[in-house]
Amino acid sequence: MSSSPAPSPSSGPLIAHDLVRTLGDRRVVDGVSLTAPPGRRIGLIGENGVGKSTLLRLLAGTDQPDSGHVTRPADLGLLHQEMPFDATATLADVLDDALRETRQDLAELERLGARLADETQEPADHTALLDAYAERLQRAEERDAWDADRRAALVLDGLGLAALNHERSLGSLSGGQRGRLALAALLIRRPSALLLDEPTNHLDDEAAAFLEAQLRALPGVVVLASHDRAFLDAVCTDLVDLDPAVDGPVRHGGNYTAYLADRRAERERWERRYAQEQEELEALRYAVGTTAHTVAPNRERRDNEKMGYGHRGGRVQQQISRRVRNATRRLDDLERTQVGRPPSPLRFRAAALAHDDPAADGPLVALRDVHVPGRLAVDRLDVDPTERLLVTGGNGAGKSTLLSVLAGRLDARGAVRRRTGLTVALLDQDTAFDRPDRTVRDLYVRQLGAERAEAVPLASLGLMHDADLDKEVGRLSVGQRRRLALALLVARPPQLLLLDEPTNHLSPRLCDELEEALGPGPGAIVLASHDRWLRRRWQGRELAVTKDRTGALPR
Repeated sequence: MSSSPAPSPSSGPLIAHDLVRTLGDRRVVDGVSLTAPPGRRIGLIGENGVGKSTLLRLLAGTDQPDSGHVTRPADLGLLHQEMPFDATATLADVLDDALRETRQDLAELERLGARLADETQEPADHTALLDAYAERLQRAEERDAWDADRRAALVLDGLGLAALNHERSLGSLSGGQRGRLALAALLIRRPSALLLDEPTNHLDDEAAAFLEAQLRALPGVVVLASHDRAFLDAVCTDLVDLDPAVDGPVRHGGNYTAYLADRRAERERWERRYAQEQEELEALRYAVGTTAHTVAPNRERRDNEKMGYGHRGGRVQQQISRRVRNATRRLDDLERTQVGRPPSPLRFRAAALAHDDPAADGPLVALRDVHVPGRLAVDRLDVDPTERLLVTGGNGAGKSTLLSVLAGRLDARGAVRRRTGLTVALLDQDTAFDRPDRTVRDLYVRQLGAERAEAVPLASLGLMHDADLDKEVGRLSVGQRRRLALALLVARPPQLLLLDEPTNHLSPRLCDELEEALGPGPGAIVLASHDRWLRRRWQGRELAVTKDRTGALPR
């Protein structure tokens, strides 16, 4: 990663102190403090609903905290979900607004320069003009004002907007184009503090890489919320984990790779402490129980204890009783303060595949000259019983279509052969359930069966919060519904598991656990993904689909 540029001398830090924000009956932001000096790029991570977007709005001043306060630079920009322009406004209007402050700086410099050239001024007026000129010059240099128009063209090109007519209205643009235009306007403006909420949404690989380079070159403060692990790794100098913790949000120095190392070390410390405490608890319980029985007041003394007992018995009794009291006190303290068992990482439960015939030969599914007109063409594809296949390609290339063909949901021309009795499950991008009136707990038991649900409790998977188990499925967020669908697959995996963009709507932590679970998981797994982090680390086969034709895969 390239080093951060030197911070501008006029840029100030962004400081939040003990922010609290309650929405409805839930405290979304609970005592968060944050210091972001110029040159730092801080990533906010955590589960959906932990308050990342709310915190960004509080930092920007578009929402007010119930308590706490924020000190922010006057020149601050927030990436809004919707652009603050009317639908009839044009692309040119947005660009003019983004360049307005820069053009004002240049015009003012020209005016001040002309006045400085006037030799009839008094010395005091000349000094004041020099100060005003120096201040405006510094602002212009911070905004790179003389190169603004060229930079605007580069930003539009880098975000895939260069081909758009500048007279097009915003209402005629797609949602993705409007999102990229809002991002482009901020990059062109170059505020001294930049707040971004999921900025890589709607960006392809090239546009995401361009954004990363732009943010690394900014001299001011950047605070961003993102699920994009590759983006967090490339951009961030610090990460703040907002998931609930004993001591509040945890700040990690470094990028996402450094965060993973910290998290592994924390997990190892947690596991060691838990094991040590459980060992001590067992020893204390044994010592208290055994010693208390040994010194019980009504216990009959053995013959070898009777000789001399009257001389030293009282002293021995006192010493043993003291040890019992100390052990009991330590046992009480440890039982009250012991750490909980570290949660089990996400793993596919292999027992569900006991019905599979290991002696069966041949692939689970074989495709030969398969066509879905206008959507997919595959010459040859075999999916073996232990397959790990990553399907990549641009939007509309046919990734989801291929998964639907493999799942048997979509008819296709050509030969599609499946092993007899094959069990297949597909995690769609858009998750829906037939009975949205059922609770999460009830649906889980009904779909898995009571025996399987008891063997793999939903709460043990770390995919759903306890508070959501009795919530109706129809009231879940998109991310929560997707995690519930994933939980059903994890608890009872099929012989062929098909995953369409499985990391969408999952926190980085769950994405990491899912990625690790895909390696040793049972059965065959085929997934389609835009996730750059997952694709870079993939260890299995890869299939790149195009709109033209997908040929045979290398073995």
